[in-house]
Amino acid sequence: MLLLALDTATPAVTVALHDGTDVIASSSQVDARRHGELLLPAVDRVLADAGLRLDAVTGIVVGIGPGPYTGLRVGLMTADTFGLALGVPVHGLCTLDGLAYAADVEEGPFVVATDARRKEVYWATYADSRTRLTDPAVDRPADIAERVAGMPAVGAGALLYPDTFPQAHEPEHVSAAALAALAAERLAAGEELPPPRPLYLRRPDAQVPKNYKVVTPK
Repeated sequence: MLLLALDTATPAVTVALHDGTDVIASSSQVDARRHGELLLPAVDRVLADAGLRLDAVTGIVVGIGPGPYTGLRVGLMTADTFGLALGVPVHGLCTLDGLAYAADVEEGPFVVATDARRKEVYWATYADSRTRLTDPAVDRPADIAERVAGMPAVGAGALLYPDTFPQAHEPEHVSAAALAALAAERLAAGEELPPPRPLYLRRPDAQVPKNYKVVTPK
């Protein structure tokens, strides 16, 4: 097994290689505006660090969000392209699950929350680092304060809103190393991973203007 994992659902552009036992190379850069620019060089760098070629990869793992439309689709399209070019399976994994897996929380339940912008968070609750209790959702922090009261929390969304998440701590962003390790664990156990389809949870910011003038000739 050689899994190439990547995620662009948060401001982190993160890539890792996992050989079925350990993470053998990884890279993470935080830049919310340069996902498309940074992702492929990061893949090249991780392969070079491991001394491997892309055609050695036997499977792709990609974070499916939830996340903003523009950033999220960079990772998903790249994963699909690699899968088609190499003829290998492409597995999806919830980005929040990767954060939960990396969280240093001794006892559950706890919350994972990422920044959804618009003064909202993407969030879900977990019984432990491997077991999600609720479906991913997007809400204003104040609207879920009672539901998450008293729970430890991780993620950039939790760190942004200490009134709702007073027990917030790192990791701030997901790492592909955690995604790869979780995927390798589940695949080894014979579990089926989700398809590589995005969890947007809301419509994209960019929309076709209403009542625009048609300028093409009749």
